[in-house]
Amino acid sequence: MLAMPWLYLALLSIGYVLALSYGQLGVLAGLSVAMLLLAGFAVRQQRNPWVRYLGHGLFVVLALGLAMHWLPGFYNGRGIAPQRFTDDAVPFSMYLNQDKPLIGFWLLLACPWIVARRSLRLSIYAAAMALTLTAIAALGGAALLGVISWAPKWPEQAWLWVLNNLLLVTLVEEALFRGYIQGGLSRRFSQLPYGENLALLLAALLFGLVHLGAGWQWTLLATIAGLGYGLAYRFGGLGAAIVTHFGLNLLHFGLFTYPMLAG
Repeated sequence: MLAMPWLYLALLSIGYVLALSYGQLGVLAGLSVAMLLLAGFAVRQQRNPWVRYLGHGLFVVLALGLAMHWLPGFYNGRGIAPQRFTDDAVPFSMYLNQDKPLIGFWLLLACPWIVARRSLRLSIYAAAMALTLTAIAALGGAALLGVISWAPKWPEQAWLWVLNNLLLVTLVEEALFRGYIQGGLSRRFSQLPYGENLALLLAALLFGLVHLGAGWQWTLLATIAGLGYGLAYRFGGLGAAIVTHFGLNLLHFGLFTYPMLAG
């Protein structure tokens, strides 16, 4: 029996309370919660492997709907109204989502193995190395592609952005892409030569593809970043992946054009 990742659940809960203070839930949100509970029970039972597969399939469908804000009953509040943090940036606005974090809750409760626990020393080392390399590759690549430029700043809304990005964005995305997808594929490919490398690459490619709507540049940059997050997860566990992802986002927000240069 795997121990529950209480620290991650507590952090996600803090973020969810923050999101609730800006928005509200409708009655229909209970349908999504009920279906997630059903998927969780199916995944956690040990008698029938096909029931587990169906549970994972149901979760994937629900996760897509929650991530894309397709499911009813969630009224996400706006934390930052549209504005330009620098004169040359495109306008940025931010909503504190109540639907997407349910993905993180489900993963941490139904699949606690996604945490991939490592020693604190190893996690710190992995995060430091991965963040350094990822920042050079992703932010350097973004500057070379002309989508960001040097623009140090700390606007008055920065702390709200920090809480949202860490607790409701980065934690959830790393639990899904690194913990569930990369970790799950690593288990599945454990008997294959270079199976862990293949799992890391596929998770990074999927992470890049979800940024396709922002253009090919961000798809490429997100894939590069995903490789860095994947290395952090592989050697340092979920905590190292979260630190690497959030660290890169924070560097982008505080030191460069955010979210990107206006065309």
